Amino acid sequence: MKKSMVLLLTFIVALTLAACGNKSNNSANGGSASPSESASPSESASASPSESSGGEKLSGSVLAVGSTALQPLAQAVADKFMAEEQYKGISVQVQPGGSGTGLSQVSDGQADIGNSDIFAEEKLDADKAKELVDHKVAVVAMAAVAHKDVGVDNLTKQQLVDIFTGKITNWKDVGGADQKIVIVNRPASSGTRATFEKFALGTKTEDLQGSIQEDSSGTVKKLVAETPGAIGYLALSYLDDKVVALKYDGVEPTADNVKTNQYPVWAYEHMYTKGEPNAVVKAYLDYVLSEGVQNGEVVDNGFVPVSEMKVERDAAGNVTNK
Repeated sequence: MKKSMVLLLTFIVALTLAACGNKSNNSANGGSASPSESASPSESASASPSESSGGEKLSGSVLAVGSTALQPLAQAVADKFMAEEQYKGISVQVQPGGSGTGLSQVSDGQADIGNSDIFAEEKLDADKAKELVDHKVAVVAMAAVAHKDVGVDNLTKQQLVDIFTGKITNWKDVGGADQKIVIVNRPASSGTRATFEKFALGTKTEDLQGSIQEDSSGTVKKLVAETPGAIGYLALSYLDDKVVALKYDGVEPTADNVKTNQYPVWAYEHMYTKGEPNAVVKAYLDYVLSEGVQNGEVVDNGFVPVSEMKVERDAAGNVTNK
């Protein structure tokens, strides 16, 4: 009996020592939690684009100002962005005004994003241009457009130059109707005008007496459609059957022709920020550059995704193959 009791006590002591050993080992290994207590991947991962680094939902406002050519796309994406549940706390306002206005306002800190059809260094002083960060969001093409009754659907580069410099004043001189030509132009601050003059005309032009000047692409289209003999120029996103889109040296202004530079009247659409964007502005820019938007709204609104271009162009206008 006594021997049995001794054996029982020895067994109990051994179990106790084993338990203490296991506890000590767990403590030495950092006291790690059981699998059910471990942090999930979502808890340990960095915050999603719609959250701040602290894990809170982003909220705030974004003001984008500038290019009227880019406005339809920027507005369409802004509307879609704000409708997304994760971005309900962010308000995006898109205002026109022209590329020059957009660049100057973002440079002066009056806007979060400066929408522009031209490189900042083409419009701003070098020091101010260096402060801006370029986000290329699409490629835009410009086409000369005319009233439907002019009787012309193609103009050469030289004919366009002669029209916009006042050497040709009647459509009959380029094979069209006997109708006086009415020029509907954009102001000097317009990126659309800068692009058209640089890549369609190859020269800057003066505002001719009797010409009309408008600071909105939408108004230009309306005037060209309603004014007999009118000619102007628009981004492809504005084209419809109310005006005639003119071929350039026999080449149609289509996305496929733009991608190869066969149709040369195109430019990048830039969304400039002053320095790196804050989290709220970055969320919108990332959304614009997302695959869904690039293959959706960008194409649907008449633009070309930058990734689909077979060539690239620098600020000086030099084109190289990718």
